[in-house]
Amino acid sequence: MKHGKKYSEAAKLVDRATFYEAADAIALVKKTAVAKFDETVEAHIRTGCDGRHAEQQIRGAVVLPNGTGKSVKVLVFAKGDKLAEAENAGADYVGGEELIPKIQNDGWLDFDVVVATPDMMGVVGRLGKVLGPKGLMPNPKAGTVTMDVAKAVNDIKAGKIEYRLDKANIVHVPLGKASFTEEQLNENFNALMDAIVKAKPSALKGQYLKSITLTTTMGPGVKVSVAKF
Repeated sequence: MKHGKKYSEAAKLVDRATFYEAADAIALVKKTAVAKFDETVEAHIRTGCDGRHAEQQIRGAVVLPNGTGKSVKVLVFAKGDKLAEAENAGADYVGGEELIPKIQNDGWLDFDVVVATPDMMGVVGRLGKVLGPKGLMPNPKAGTVTMDVAKAVNDIKAGKIEYRLDKANIVHVPLGKASFTEEQLNENFNALMDAIVKAKPSALKGQYLKSITLTTTMGPGVKVSVAKF
C-alpha cells in the first residue's frame, strides 16, 4: 500500500520495534497527526478472547472524562412521560413506533446512538436487520436499554463510548481528537483501559491483552506496552 509524503514523514517518528509507555505513545501520536482536519485518536486493543464463545465476549461502555470531541446524535425510543424526559435531557430525536418505517423503508440513519426503554424493545427489535450490522442496536450491557433515559442521554452526550470485540477479537474505540492535550488523552486512555481490564472474561485462559496500538485517522500506528495491564 502506497502512502503519501506526509504519512511517510510521520511514520519516521515512530520506531516500529518499540513498545512505548502510554504517555509517550500519546505524545507521539499527537506529533504524527499531520492531516488538514482534526484527526480522531483511536485505540485498537487485540485480545486473547475468542468472541465466538459467549462467555468470552467483551461488551460494555465507558464515559471518557474528556469526551470524544465529536458531537453525538442520540435517538430515543420511548413512550409516555419518558418521551419528554428524553427530550429534556437533550436527545436529538425521540419517538416510538412511527419511526420504524422511516428507518426501515426510507433508510433514515441520521443518528449515532440509539437508546430504548425496555418496553420499546419489541418495537425496536423489528429494526434488528438495519441497526444490528451498524452496531446501533440498543443493548442493556452498554446501558442503552434503560428506563433512566435522561441519564443514558446525558452520559452519551458527555462522551460515553461503547466497546465490543470485532470478528478478529479486537476492540476499536475513539479516544478523542488530535487537538486534545496530552493530559486529556491520557485521562481518556486510562478510563478506557480500566474498563477493559475489568471486563476480562473469567472464562478466558491465557493472555488477555495481546497488543495495544494507538493511531490517528491518517497516521501510523504506535505500539503501547501492555506490561502494566
